[in-house]
Amino acid sequence: MKILVVCGNGLGSSFMMALTVKKALAELGKEAEVTHTDLTTATAEKADVYIGAGDIVDQLDNGMRKIVRIVNMMSIAEIKSKLEPLF
Repeated sequence: MKILVVCGNGLGSSFMMALTVKKALAELGKEAEVTHTDLTTATAEKADVYIGAGDIVDQLDNGMRKIVRIVNMMSIAEIKSKLEPLF
């Protein structure tokens, strides 16, 4: 599974959220390729799951992509609860 973490610029918050996603996956005992990028690049990049703040990832929602909206990007518990059903 490939998880693409998205933010506006693809540097700060998506990097930090990618680290949290990796920790959440480790706690779940799941493996996935986790990368991060900016919104513009994400529109052309294929992934199984797109994750980020709602105002950002909602722009990627074309009805075909799996979108995960995160409120607290540092919350391992929130990320675990939203990713676990996808495995």
